Amino acid sequence: MTAVYIQDETELDTLLETEPLLVVDCTATWCGPCKLIAPLIDRLAAEYSDRVKVFKLDLDANQPVAKRFAIRSIPAVMFFEQGKLAQTVVGVKTYEEFSSTLDKYLA
Repeated sequence: MTAVYIQDETELDTLLETEPLLVVDCTATWCGPCKLIAPLIDRLAAEYSDRVKVFKLDLDANQPVAKRFAIRSIPAVMFFEQGKLAQTVVGVKTYEEFSSTLDKYLA
C-alpha cells in the first residue's frame, strides 16, 4: 500500500472536512530528499491505514497550498487534526520520527 496523491486544493479541503486525522507529505518530482522519505511515507500509509489517512501532494502542481500553509522547503510533512494544521515536520527524518509524531495525535 502506498500513499496516494491529492490532486488539488479542493480535494485537500474535502479531506480536511471529513478526516479527523490527516497526514500530507508535500513533495516534488525534482526534490532529492523527498525521494528519500517517500518509502517512509508509504510505510506510514500502510501501517496506520486503519486509523489515519496518509497522502502525498505535489507542490509544483499546487502552489496555492504551499502559500496557504507557508511551506518554504520540502520535504514537509503536515499533520492535520480535526481539519487544523497541528504540526509540520520539515526535512529528511527517520520513520520513527514520523510515526512518533503521528502517535501523539492518536493517543
